[in-house]
Amino acid sequence: MSDPEPEPVSEAEPVAEAEPVSEAEPVSEAEPVAEAEPVTEDKQLDENSHLFAVRTTGGQEKIVMRMLEARLKMGTVDLQSVLLLDDLKGYVVVEAQDVSSMFNAIQGLRHARGQLRGELGYNEIEKYLVKKSVVTELEIDKTVEIVGGPFKGMKATITRVDKEKEEATVLLLDAPYQLPITVDANYLKLIPT
Repeated sequence: MSDPEPEPVSEAEPVAEAEPVSEAEPVSEAEPVAEAEPVTEDKQLDENSHLFAVRTTGGQEKIVMRMLEARLKMGTVDLQSVLLLDDLKGYVVVEAQDVSSMFNAIQGLRHARGQLRGELGYNEIEKYLVKKSVVTELEIDKTVEIVGGPFKGMKATITRVDKEKEEATVLLLDAPYQLPITVDANYLKLIPT
């Protein structure tokens, strides 16, 4: 069986000769062009592109996103971007020129179950894209709920806010005595009054 192995090695040499053809500069230039397109099309977001929500099989959002990215890199589909949001379970957001190019992209794609009717407005997904600092909403004497850390689930009143460190000092309302603690602002959720 060691005799047949040298023959494939000799056959591999012509394949190695074919590699310089695949390493030609036009192929390597095609990839940066594909990466450069979304940058130029970000400027045209309001004019030419539309956002669509593609329904997927539950838990298969990452697979659908990766397959769409692969098709995008190969140049077989006309999409600007693909976005996966953790808060939108069962959906992948696709940016395309029109509905038909989006349908062509998902046609025959495993785990893609269709499209949400109509377009998504940028304002509908903006809250998922732009993280708003919690510290800006916090004010002294407001009541908050602690949503993380060792005091999770307890209610407290804010006594001091440090915007630079993104921390707040609070007094626990659920404790038998006043206990001031300093908590990361991301662990606090304002309770509407």
